Amino acid sequence: MSEAAKGPALPILLTTPDELRQLAQAWRCQGYRVGLVPTMGALHRGHLALVAAARAAADRVVVSIFVNPLQFGPGDDYQRYPRDRDEDLRLLAAAGVDAAYVPTTKAVYPSGFATSITVEAAGADRWEGHFRPGHFQGVAVVVAKLLAATGPCSAFFGEKDAQQAALVTQLAKDLDLGAQVVVCPVVRDPDGLALSSRNAYLDRSQREAALTLNRALREAGVAFSDGSRSGAELTRLAARVIESEPAAKLDYAAVVDPVSFAPQVEADLSSRLILAARVGGVRLLDTGVLGELANSPAPGQDRL
Repeated sequence: MSEAAKGPALPILLTTPDELRQLAQAWRCQGYRVGLVPTMGALHRGHLALVAAARAAADRVVVSIFVNPLQFGPGDDYQRYPRDRDEDLRLLAAAGVDAAYVPTTKAVYPSGFATSITVEAAGADRWEGHFRPGHFQGVAVVVAKLLAATGPCSAFFGEKDAQQAALVTQLAKDLDLGAQVVVCPVVRDPDGLALSSRNAYLDRSQREAALTLNRALREAGVAFSDGSRSGAELTRLAARVIESEPAAKLDYAAVVDPVSFAPQVEADLSSRLILAARVGGVRLLDTGVLGELANSPAPGQDRL
């Protein structure tokens, strides 16, 4: 069988922080720009869009696959979070990724690990910080470790987790980790549902119900386009849309400042609408910038 018939070569598989550090350092010594895409696996087109952005900006790309226990709290889905390493590696090979960092929990948090990081930015005690206590501390620790070991020029995160992306941006800046945090747009299915690894939990009826988050974004965008500038009114509108879906349970809806994530009294083009709701026990997030939502096409015409 020819090499071409075998398909693309798998990425270099790394399983310890030392292996990651040594390879990334060797690349940097050769003058290569290194890009990092942190993930928890169960990869989908949204992750692959991050990979494409990394490949466009860097000479070598590392994707980490690690379901980080520190960012899951009691009642979260750590044990049942989707895991399929072989399929993830196949997707990364097809996407042209150079290395995959797939450590064990023990490799990341060895016996005696005793460090925590608190980032007091992006409203860390609100929204996701309120509904998932300890979540952002866990995110901060694992991202700091990944950036320190890799030393990338850029690290790529998805806009759907907008509050997390803002917090990570502050973390990288405050700790002088040297990486530019690049936030890539939400990727959606044709019907408007934001891609998420947790969508795999949804059955057909739940998936239909989950579209209420996208409808809430769009209705708020229409209201903003029609002249509504009250953050409270736009928030209530989005909340009503979600609460009108019997299968959905709203955690929060808010129009916030895009940097501080403080609620905005007066919305403007840069204001961000953030949403979180549960459908059939599956927790889903969505978000959009009001100035962009006001001009977005309907599902099936283009990506929001």
